[in-house]
Amino acid sequence: MKLLLAPSLVVIAVFAAALTALLRYSVVEFVPGSLKTGGLTADNFRAVLARQYLGAVWDTLLLSAATTLCTLVASYPVAYALARTRSSRVRSALLVLTLAPFFSGAIVRTYAWVLVLGNTVVTWPVPLLFTERGVLIGLVHFSMPTMILLLAAALSHIDPVYERAASSLGATPARVFWRVTLPLSMPGVVSGCVLVFAWTLSAFATPELLGGGKVKMIANVVRDLALDSFNWPGGAAFAVVALAVTLSILAAAGRLTSGRAP
Repeated sequence: MKLLLAPSLVVIAVFAAALTALLRYSVVEFVPGSLKTGGLTADNFRAVLARQYLGAVWDTLLLSAATTLCTLVASYPVAYALARTRSSRVRSALLVLTLAPFFSGAIVRTYAWVLVLGNTVVTWPVPLLFTERGVLIGLVHFSMPTMILLLAAALSHIDPVYERAASSLGATPARVFWRVTLPLSMPGVVSGCVLVFAWTLSAFATPELLGGGKVKMIANVVRDLALDSFNWPGGAAFAVVALAVTLSILAAAGRLTSGRAP
C-alpha cells in the first residue's frame, strides 16, 4: 500500500515545495536591476493595491463572472439536449461537437478566434479583437465543453418521473423546468460555475492573444512582472492573491453545496 502511495506523495511534495517557494518570494524585497532579493517586506502585497494593478484584479473578477454566466446560459440548452434526446445520432453528434475543442490546443483555438474577431472572415459592427468583448468570447468558447459535460451529467441523473408528475398536475413545460428540472440540476450548475470561474481567474493565453496587451488579467500581470521586469517577488504576490481568491471561492461553493445536501 505504501508503494502505491509513493507517486502521490512525490507529487504532493513537489507541489508543496513550489508553493513554499512562491510564498517565500511574495514576502521578500524586490531589488531593481538585480535578480537577488532583499529582506522580508509586505510592500509586494501593498503594490497589488496600486491603481493599475487593482484595475487588473477588478477586470479579472468581472471577466471571470461574465464568462461564468455566459458559459452557463450558452451551455445549458446543449447539455439538456445531450442528456434528454432519444436519438443516438443526435447524441453522438452533440458529443463529438462538444469534445472536438479538446483535440485542438488552446493556442490554435485562440489564433482561430484572432482571425474571426479581426474582421478577416466577418466584418463586425463593433471592434472585438483586442477588447474585453473579444476576450470574453474566447473565454466562453474555451469553457463551454467542460460546462456542457458537467451539466449533462447532472441532468442525466434526474429521474424523469418528477417532471412527468409535475406535468400531470397541470404545470406548464416552463414551470416544470423552473420548479423541478433547474433545482435538481443545481449540483451540476454549481460545479460547472465554480470550475469555470476558477479556470478563467487564471486564464493567460486567451487574454494575452485576444487582448493584445490592452486587456490585462492577473496571469498577464504576473507574467509582465516576472519575465519583463524580473520582479519575481511582485509576481509571486499577485499569484498568491489569485490563489487566495480561488480558495475562497471554492470554500464558499463547498459551503453552498453542503447546505443543499440532504
